[in-house]
Amino acid sequence: MARTTTAPADGPRATAGPDAPTGAREPFLRRRGLLPGLVRSAVLLVALAATVTFAVALARVTLVPSPASRDLVHANLRPGASLRAYLDQPAVRAAAQQVGGNLLLGVPFGLLLPVLFQRLRGALAVTALTALVMVTVEVAQAALVVGRAFDVDDVILNTTGALLSCLLLGRRLGRALHARHA
Repeated sequence: MARTTTAPADGPRATAGPDAPTGAREPFLRRRGLLPGLVRSAVLLVALAATVTFAVALARVTLVPSPASRDLVHANLRPGASLRAYLDQPAVRAAAQQVGGNLLLGVPFGLLLPVLFQRLRGALAVTALTALVMVTVEVAQAALVVGRAFDVDDVILNTTGALLSCLLLGRRLGRALHARHA
């Protein structure tokens, strides 16, 4: 015997997609209407402000001259070389700051890109764009800033931070805000 369902008295409910269970509602931020639209706009505005703040912080952290280390700095084009040097240091705190700081520097990319751009919800897109931006930052450091050099391990750690934050939270935030592509 075939099951039939009837729509509620207030009309059919919006579903989250063709495979959604009967009666499932669209997430609040994807609904139509004044309040969801205002909340969605506020979320995007906060994300945009966070992106600008992050860009300024990134520039202040990465593009600051270090004249005292001019003779100590050299480019690293071998993946893992700087990581080994960090981990070989007797001071665990210094290694944790280097590795953890570089991982944390990528986190905003994994959170903000899926929120700001519907097409950048995927981990591959976030990873590729983060890697491109971080390579650009490292090249700028090497070319323009005294006492700084290009380090491929920084790019790898920054990109890993973005990937992890995207997988853990960024994609969920993007899905809550943006409808799926057709």
